[in-house]
Amino acid sequence: MTPAALRAAAKSVLQRARSRRLKIATAESCTGGLVAAALTEIAGSSDVVDRGFVTYSNDAKHVMLGVPAATLKQHGAVSAETAAAMAKGALKYSLADIAVAITGIAGPGGGSKQKPVGLVHFAAASRNGRRVARVKRYGNIGRSQVRQRSVAEALRLLRLLAETKPR
Repeated sequence: MTPAALRAAAKSVLQRARSRRLKIATAESCTGGLVAAALTEIAGSSDVVDRGFVTYSNDAKHVMLGVPAATLKQHGAVSAETAAAMAKGALKYSLADIAVAITGIAGPGGGSKQKPVGLVHFAAASRNGRRVARVKRYGNIGRSQVRQRSVAEALRLLRLLAETKPR
């Protein structure tokens, strides 16, 4: 996604959330705050963006977001279970109505046969109970590309939750 397309996606998320009076939180590991940065790059985003958590380490995931140590031990930091717990924690420890979480292996190292470079887990959650999960296998396309594609996917998930009718 080009920088202009990423900016347009962020702007679209903000407009949709604003129209629904929704606040957003992000919980990021491999993207290191890039989703929050994309959103806050847009002037006036402070009425929508509540906060962002950059939880790169397992300790940060546990302490800041309440990801259970057992989840991290059993499934690892890069897993659907951890992503879901991160999204849940982002809602719990913020004033947000919707949250997105990203955890993955951007590379160039750190991958394994079971969890290769380019594997990224996403989870989005809303206070109304809606949950969405995605897994992407981008491959070893370079750290920057994995991170940028992950930001684009996170914005898509936020837009999806912002469009969902409340229960």
